[in-house]
Amino acid sequence: MMSGMETWQAINSIRVIREFADRPLAAEHVERILNAGRRAGSSKNEQRWAFIVIRDREHLEELAEVGRYAGHLAGAAVAVALISPEPSTTSHTWDMGRAAQNMVLAAWELGVGSVPATVYDHELAHRLLGLPSDRRCDYLLSFGYPADPSQLSAPNRSGGRLALADLIHEERW
Repeated sequence: MMSGMETWQAINSIRVIREFADRPLAAEHVERILNAGRRAGSSKNEQRWAFIVIRDREHLEELAEVGRYAGHLAGAAVAVALISPEPSTTSHTWDMGRAAQNMVLAAWELGVGSVPATVYDHELAHRLLGLPSDRRCDYLLSFGYPADPSQLSAPNRSGGRLALADLIHEERW
């Protein structure tokens, strides 16, 4: 039996958190989140990802300009830039998604909220992150303790997800 939050409980209760408390994340929480990403499965075990950890407030505020909906980065305690090879392939995208979901679920178990940011201005992200020419950043994750801790235990919203019966087809469409 696992200690801490059960897997299904984490999956079923996770919330997107966009507003964070003004306090740093515990170092052991950051390490656990990063290790969760590192432990994700990878196509052919290539592990072609890298993660850039951003804590500096000014740097976070600059990165908040990389996408239309990336403003939450400015208030995060920590952001993690998900770095993949250039050009990115479908397997890299799949692997990066798995790593990101591991990080988000590990954070949630620790009482840490998160939200993804999509990079629209790749040139700005490339410059701000100091990436080599053979690397790219399509997503960043914001992490922090929720400004409203009640979000950690909020019940699921009615109608928040499609019913399983509306999604499932057997054998064929």
